[in-house]
Amino acid sequence: MTLISTPVSLREGRGREQMNVVILGHVDHGKSTVVGRLLADTGSLPEGKLEQVRRTCQANAKPFEYAFLLDALKDEQSQGITIDTARCFFKTALRDYVIIDAPGHVEFLKNMVTGASRAEAALLVIDAKEGIQENSRRHGFMASMLGIRQLVVLVNKMDLVGWDQGVFRRVEAEYSAFLAEIAVRPEAFVPISALGGDNLASASEHLRWYPGLTVLQTIDRFEKQRPAEHQPFRMPVQAVYKFTESGDARRIVAGTVVAGSAQVGQTLVFHPSGKRTRLKSVEGFAEPARTSIGLGEATGVTLEQQVYVTPGEIACVEGEAPPEVGSFLRASVFWLGRKPLVQGKRYKLKLATAATTAFLRQVSRVVDASELSSTTTRSHVERHEVADCVFETVRPIAYDLAATQLDTGRFVIVDDYEIAGGGILLANPGEMRSLFDHSESEANAAPSARVSRGERLARLRQQPKLVVLTGPDRSSIEHIAARLERELFASGRFVYFVAPEQLRSGLEADLLAQPDVRRDEHLRRLGELARLFADAGCVLIAATESLDTAEARQLRRIAAPSEVLLVGLGDERIDEAELALSMERAEDPVAATRRIHGLLVEQRVLQDYEI
Repeated sequence: MTLISTPVSLREGRGREQMNVVILGHVDHGKSTVVGRLLADTGSLPEGKLEQVRRTCQANAKPFEYAFLLDALKDEQSQGITIDTARCFFKTALRDYVIIDAPGHVEFLKNMVTGASRAEAALLVIDAKEGIQENSRRHGFMASMLGIRQLVVLVNKMDLVGWDQGVFRRVEAEYSAFLAEIAVRPEAFVPISALGGDNLASASEHLRWYPGLTVLQTIDRFEKQRPAEHQPFRMPVQAVYKFTESGDARRIVAGTVVAGSAQVGQTLVFHPSGKRTRLKSVEGFAEPARTSIGLGEATGVTLEQQVYVTPGEIACVEGEAPPEVGSFLRASVFWLGRKPLVQGKRYKLKLATAATTAFLRQVSRVVDASELSSTTTRSHVERHEVADCVFETVRPIAYDLAATQLDTGRFVIVDDYEIAGGGILLANPGEMRSLFDHSESEANAAPSARVSRGERLARLRQQPKLVVLTGPDRSSIEHIAARLERELFASGRFVYFVAPEQLRSGLEADLLAQPDVRRDEHLRRLGELARLFADAGCVLIAATESLDTAEARQLRRIAAPSEVLLVGLGDERIDEAELALSMERAEDPVAATRRIHGLLVEQRVLQDYEI
């Protein structure tokens, strides 16, 4: 990232209102020149910066350009295009500004999204001579998707068209019609010449026919976004820290508040788990005790009741509007991946601090962002296209709709370790038929000519079940699972213990390197295996390290109609209600095996022979 240091005069003005503004537009339409000129004309450059760039240009036999004030990276100057996002600072009498110069070349749209994601307003530059181009439309579309509602269009290079008012009006009419189709209403269209500084900081003699404001005056009319502290409290959980030294039993739940505020004593609800407890204290390093947390604070809190919460959950205040929770997300997505977004492929979806496996379930409409043509007959999304679609995540996540809370209402999609797309959440589509739901399908049942499940039950005198031992001590639960298999086999039962290594066999190295993906694939394979073994009438035993509640429910969904019995050995990540049997972590293996055997008899999984 190219970073131009903050001038002393601006640093001394800390405490004034600050606004983030992104500058957009097609490649070579003059965005960097606009910003460079604003910096120079407002006296916001670091001392000697302008002269330094002039000397550099002279030494390299290059004509001086204001764009070089931003495009300071050597490879950017040699190619003449902005590759990364540059941030710079300037001020007016009203406020301080952070200007984000986003790349205009089509190959760097991903960088543009990164730069624009935190902007409150946008300047979009169009070359008067070249006219509206594909990225002029794409950038307008993406600004809308990112929730930027304040937009000013700068019609640049008016000097190249002889300051012709007719050219300006044609660009204004055409681009206004485009913006109307995507429900964006620009604040203004301003004719300028960035090279000469016309209509940027002061009115131009060449543009007397234009009665409007200069660029600086227009920027000062942007309104600051309504502070998010008045919205419902949202703190995505980033990490949970546990301290054990000197008898310290605290768990500190850490995260950054993205909306609202919370007071000590209020009840927090964590979504999607639904766990609730009171906020006990606000923790900080070397700071006085506080009784509240608010917007923008990266902090930690302790809870009165030590409930188990995981990174990715969202802390909310009871009584305020809760987030949406579900496995299905209706979204508008802008796809940037080299390979198309397709149904059936595994992707990683990241939203706030949550990261989970997701699949494209449905494509409702695909839009070409440069032309706004659309189709409703596609099942995939190509690069640089926008789509309204539905995703399914392998476990429920908490989220807000982008129209109400942007920080928890937008997401990115990762494909092959790269961010390949991003989008905003439009609606909760409600429950749909899951990819993992086999309970309504008889496709897995044996044909009538084969042995039925009832016949197997009569012969084997046992109900097929998936028995899963879960706990933090992997070696202990695997040892007990193996003992249980041996004991049931010795008593004549049809039983099989599938070890974790067997479920991981054949996984590609890149999947093994991703813990969350590896975990999801482990559960998927175990659930699929359970259905096959259930059809054979077998009691299948598995040992899985520290299942949480969401994973337990996911496993049941995948394994259905096969039933799952969960046995916990000191596993605090899972709700007691999910467990058929709960034991202490250090329970004797022999005693533990007998208790599980007794549970199987009690649940009539193992049925006594009749005499």
